Amino acid sequence: MLQRLKRIFRHRWLDEADTRRAIPPALSEQLARRVAASERRHSGEVRFYIEAGLPMSYLWQDLTPRDRAVAMFSKLRVWDTAQNNGVLIYLLLAEHAIEIVADRGLDAHVGPQQWAEIVGRMGAAFKEGRFEDGLTQALEEVSALLVQHFPVDPGAPNANELPDEPVLG
Repeated sequence: MLQRLKRIFRHRWLDEADTRRAIPPALSEQLARRVAASERRHSGEVRFYIEAGLPMSYLWQDLTPRDRAVAMFSKLRVWDTAQNNGVLIYLLLAEHAIEIVADRGLDAHVGPQQWAEIVGRMGAAFKEGRFEDGLTQALEEVSALLVQHFPVDPGAPNANELPDEPVLG
């Protein structure tokens, strides 16, 4: 019970201002430009969702950051791409949690170990205080996987199916 109360306090202590400090407007704009540039090279869609803490409903039910990432994958409609190749990179500041949720089209080509390695490198960059580098590196690695498995055919249309801007919660 004490652990649960500590967790609730940690999540309620942080708010959107903490998210905006972690991702200031200049970084948010830079990430949006990088996502747009990435998506010109493949048919996939990449979204970032960064939030300070979990909603109370998740805390009372003792749900995990992975549960929230999957819910946001659905809510942001990352699953709703023509080739089922959307990817959500989710960060939960209160728990220093990183989750990557990929739709079935890409996930069929990429094993759990490869996703874990990307998350590990991203987390290592964050621990060194290189937040922008970690986000950029993760985007580049996810983009490389999308280019490998879902390249854009020369001359073929490549619709931007989802917004490029990170979502800050």
